[in-house]
Amino acid sequence: MKTFLRRNPQIRTIRAAAADLNAQPRGKRVPSRFADKVIDDGTRFPMSVLNLDIWGEDIDDSPLVFESGDRDGILWPTERGFIPMPWLEAPTALLPIWMFREDGRPFAGDPRHALRAVLERYRAKGLTPVVACELEFFLIDDSGRNLEVPVSPRSGKRRKAAETMSIRTLDQFDAFFTDLYDACEEMDIPADTAISEAGLGQFEINLMHGDDALRAADDAWFFKMLVKGMARRHGFAASFMAKPYEDYPGSGLHTHFSVLDENGQNIFDDGGPRGTDTLRHAVQGCLAAMHDSTLIFAPHLNSYDRLVPDAHAPTGISWAYENRTSAIRIPSGNPKARRIEHRVAGGDVNPYLLLATILGTALEGIEAGVEPPEPITGNAYAQGLGQIPGDWTSAIDAFEASEIVPRFLPPELIRNLLLTKRQEVYYMNELSPAEQVTIYLDTV
Repeated sequence: MKTFLRRNPQIRTIRAAAADLNAQPRGKRVPSRFADKVIDDGTRFPMSVLNLDIWGEDIDDSPLVFESGDRDGILWPTERGFIPMPWLEAPTALLPIWMFREDGRPFAGDPRHALRAVLERYRAKGLTPVVACELEFFLIDDSGRNLEVPVSPRSGKRRKAAETMSIRTLDQFDAFFTDLYDACEEMDIPADTAISEAGLGQFEINLMHGDDALRAADDAWFFKMLVKGMARRHGFAASFMAKPYEDYPGSGLHTHFSVLDENGQNIFDDGGPRGTDTLRHAVQGCLAAMHDSTLIFAPHLNSYDRLVPDAHAPTGISWAYENRTSAIRIPSGNPKARRIEHRVAGGDVNPYLLLATILGTALEGIEAGVEPPEPITGNAYAQGLGQIPGDWTSAIDAFEASEIVPRFLPPELIRNLLLTKRQEVYYMNELSPAEQVTIYLDTV
């Protein structure tokens, strides 16, 4: 890590930051000449900081605050090391950190540790998940009273229409996307294909698959920071909120995953289109936990505006081969790449909790060895399927009552997340819809 700073003497400051439960970066700005202290000794801040609400306020009844004296945790750099922050004016680097207790134990309320614990269960079985994320987001002009599509930097016009898979729309924002891809190269984020989507000013960028799920979650977290920061440099906003426009589809974060055995073989590949028994067992694990874990996939009030019928987001608990109306899709293609696509999550999720939940529930299914129901065909919205919770409060209640969620998330994190979301429900209900959009636009 120290080598990075020696090779980049232009770096003037660092940001030492960890992800809280809402995936908000929390941490400190440090002059680069004092960076060695953070590397060698770690840094400290209250454990309650990883359990703030969406406004950055303490949780009123959290045992992490007054009951425990608001004790510090110690935060150490992750294995990722320094990451450039190309969207800032001054040369700056991000140092990702995660939290531990004074005695060296991981702080269970840190979402990155939740994913680490799931991956350790895979490693104990000689298995390695291979993960890829597809992130959808909106470019937005938020300078007026209403949200609008940004004016095209090339034409000077504002086109208010869906532009699904439009090359012309990508070209209109070519300067932004060129800078974004250059920044991804600099930050070592494996950004692949970009497309325009069906929403106003909506785009999707795929991150390449890899066999390090912690790194995949890091990349998604870094990417969201980058897109929002780079958009502001270009004079508009970017947001991963689930649904900023009532009349257009929202943004998802679809996750593709397969699993390798000790010999590097994909345990979902049977040489044909159906996939192995293990694939179907993993599907059943995801389906069995889907209702109870919806709060992870849809963590905010606005999330549930996306999860409505006929809006390109799943509402029924189902799986299918090559069918984008289902919650779980098995893509076609080369059997060696046979994988599961989990389509429920919105773009507003915490990537660490998302992957911990998807991979954790899949492993529960693999271990149980239970067959799923028959895959659906046709339109999932028209089939009378069991439904995921349709509103925030119902999702919180299901998460709290669940007997499945504690199998893959630690009790302390579950408690902290429930306290956070109950508080957010209380205060969100005091705001107008416009005020709700304002808080979500820049945060999630």
